[in-house]
Amino acid sequence: MSRGKWLGGAAMAMLFALTATPAAAGTTAELLKRLHEKGILTDEEYQQLAQQDAAQVAPAAPPPAQSAAASLDDKRLVRMSDSGVGMEVGGVSVKISGSVNGFYTHENGQAPGLNTAVVGGVVPVGGKSASVRNGLLPGYLKFDITTNQGGWDVGAHFGMYPGINSATYAAGGGANSGGRNTALQTAGIDFRQTYMTIGRAGLGEFKLGRDIGLFGSEGILNDITLLSVGSSGGNVAPSNTSLGRIGIGYIYTDFQPQITYSSPKLGGFQISAGIFQPLESLTGPGENSKSPGFQGKIVYDGKFGDLSARAWLSGITQKHHRIDGVTYTGSGFDTGSKIGYGPIMLTGYYYNGSGLGTTALNLFDTDATGAKRDSDGFYLQGLATFGKFSVGGSYGESNLHYANAADALANPALLDKSSSWVGQARYGLTSWVTLIGEYIRTKSQAHNGNAAEADTVAAGAILFF
Repeated sequence: MSRGKWLGGAAMAMLFALTATPAAAGTTAELLKRLHEKGILTDEEYQQLAQQDAAQVAPAAPPPAQSAAASLDDKRLVRMSDSGVGMEVGGVSVKISGSVNGFYTHENGQAPGLNTAVVGGVVPVGGKSASVRNGLLPGYLKFDITTNQGGWDVGAHFGMYPGINSATYAAGGGANSGGRNTALQTAGIDFRQTYMTIGRAGLGEFKLGRDIGLFGSEGILNDITLLSVGSSGGNVAPSNTSLGRIGIGYIYTDFQPQITYSSPKLGGFQISAGIFQPLESLTGPGENSKSPGFQGKIVYDGKFGDLSARAWLSGITQKHHRIDGVTYTGSGFDTGSKIGYGPIMLTGYYYNGSGLGTTALNLFDTDATGAKRDSDGFYLQGLATFGKFSVGGSYGESNLHYANAADALANPALLDKSSSWVGQARYGLTSWVTLIGEYIRTKSQAHNGNAAEADTVAAGAILFF
């Protein structure tokens, strides 16, 4: 064997070893070239070894152990959420939303007199007052934690609603009881929302816990005073919230324990129905909670060119069992629509109830004997938006009727009608902050002619994030 052939064989053995090692792959090209130039490698040997070296340089697929580790790291990864304030931790989304507001509110209320007493009225008698207070919304801080497990969309939801005014926690008032304007007080925290959701594409969603009701919810959520003050409900020592149009156009929906189901949207329609914690009458002798409450709602959303429309119909019913043996069933419905065209948004709302009461669910719903009182109300509203400016106005009223002639004789000063006019202007200072100015004239009138009136001016701001 010639010396060249022996050197070539040794070189080939050495280079095979080098190029078989991933760490050395791609480092032998220059060495191969020099060996070829010196005649140690033949043309055939050089081409063979050069091809092997090029193959070693090509990236290889990661082994299964590396893929598993990458998957584990992905589960530990923290990403920004697509919207809102929050993040995604692996497959879990954590979102935080909230609101803060404050308004200077000056009210020229009804001075006390012989003909100002209205039982169930919404205009307190007390003359002039000034406050720095919350509007219809207190502040709130909401946490939503959602994920998908085994094909199910699941979530936990918590909503805390703190006010800026001092709360007394008076009997029956909770965190939203009347305030107290002295030093060394503290604001109330209304923990309105604690619920879970379970849903699936094509199936709909179940909600279990405490959240806003179905009946009356569209009335308050589409009210322009939701972002402002509306009727104050008492401005001398304000609670966490004003009234807005509560009791002056709709009955407050409230936040209630419930198990509800909402269907998928079908051609713009969505149906919701639920079983609710039974509520006692606020003016009765007490009840045995034998029967749950039931509520349902159907909503339609549609868009026709430049025209947008939302319409709804909801209902409520509950059988009451008083401790004195009297039973009655309170029931009611509400309906309305919201139509938008260009910068204009028009809203109309109506409700009707029997044994349902006024202002709050089951307030003044019957007379002392358990005979049901009927009630009804409505509001009409318009809002026009031009860039950052919006101007709007509304009129609404709530009516309460006697149960019978005996009820009329026993309660001559019972509320007949509460009504209000609202004028409002808004300016969007930033994407979070809206400045609001408002004028409200409110009147409550009794069946016997007694009446109380108030003129209110409010100015402030509300922030959402």
